[in-house]
Amino acid sequence: MRQRSLIAMTAVLAAGALTLTACGSRDEGSSSDSGSDSTTVVIGVDAPLTGDLSALGLGIKNSVDLAIKTANKDNYVDGVTFEIEALDDQAQPSSGQQNATKLVADKEVLGVVGPLNSSVAESMQKVFDDADLVEVSPANTNPALTQGADWQTSKVRTYKSYFRTATTDAIQGPFAAQYLFNDAGKKKVFVIDDKKTYGAGLAATFSAEFEKLGGDIVGTEHIDPETKDFSAVATKVKSSGADVVYYGGEYPQAGPLSKQIKAAGAKIPLVGGDGIYSADFIKLAGTDGAGDFATSVGAPVEELPSATEFVANYKAEGYKEAYEAYGGYSYDSAWAIIEAVKKVVDDNDGTLPDDARAQVTAAMQNVSFDGVTGKVSFDEFGDATNKQLTVYSVKDGAWSAVKSGTYEG
Repeated sequence: MRQRSLIAMTAVLAAGALTLTACGSRDEGSSSDSGSDSTTVVIGVDAPLTGDLSALGLGIKNSVDLAIKTANKDNYVDGVTFEIEALDDQAQPSSGQQNATKLVADKEVLGVVGPLNSSVAESMQKVFDDADLVEVSPANTNPALTQGADWQTSKVRTYKSYFRTATTDAIQGPFAAQYLFNDAGKKKVFVIDDKKTYGAGLAATFSAEFEKLGGDIVGTEHIDPETKDFSAVATKVKSSGADVVYYGGEYPQAGPLSKQIKAAGAKIPLVGGDGIYSADFIKLAGTDGAGDFATSVGAPVEELPSATEFVANYKAEGYKEAYEAYGGYSYDSAWAIIEAVKKVVDDNDGTLPDDARAQVTAAMQNVSFDGVTGKVSFDEFGDATNKQLTVYSVKDGAWSAVKSGTYEG
């Protein structure tokens, strides 16, 4: 195992190199088969490892770590030993950009898994693309990241190095709207978002579909994600006559928001996207969260035959944190990078070429394998070809799958 010491890192910083918001240790996945003459390939991870969203971020990191350990144990890429370099972005775009610059500067990094937040991805994409360093996100869902700012009218791929294993909000928002209107019988919705890239974008695609179906948006509001006092918004929800609340944002705000809406007298469900699909939402919402809904990418991992081995191996490794909503997608994102590296090595007589980053990025476009979450491959925009989603409801203190399927546009 190799680890960067804080002393060495401090010396680098003092010498005028890159200023970092967070640094991580580099760990080599255990492998008795790895020889001393093996080539080191580092897979970077960028995610919130501390702060409100750390439950999701640590699940991402651990799942990538498991993929690397599996590849090393099986000697999956002959002559290559994989290591992980996990950096904390604290869910902040500025930190993500600094982390991207740090990862680019490390020539052993041939791929990056992450980030969690779409707003953070926006700050990282150009840095990675300029360096031909492939990035595979297990969690970003904003359509503009792959299809350009005008994705609704003219799809244009801006960054060839960016891919994702999660489906987009162009599908997730409408999928939720169809479930609420057609299955749950909800006709009047109050829409709230946190003004961030992910939340506002998700709320917008939901709202468009809900109105298209014939539903009424009886109120809209934006919240400050830095506060936990939503009493004023809760009062507006109560007086609106809404029979459901749709929230575009993440669980640290969604939990207290749900609780305060019920306390204001509006005994109606709060519904959100994959950003609220976490056990921590249930903790924050308390008993008032019963009956709330969330959509999330893919099918429930625990119910997928393809995920049985992942779930068992994750448990066997003894990680302290759960793999959460994006564990399977994080493992598949890391494995996609591993597959791309394998393709490049195999095509170059068993060694890495001098332009390995560019070749790994090019190889990613044609990566295709049966992963934890099902078939993993990418379309011409770098988006996942797996478009499945699931609706979950809070029941007996846990998330329970209600309906799985794809958006019928």
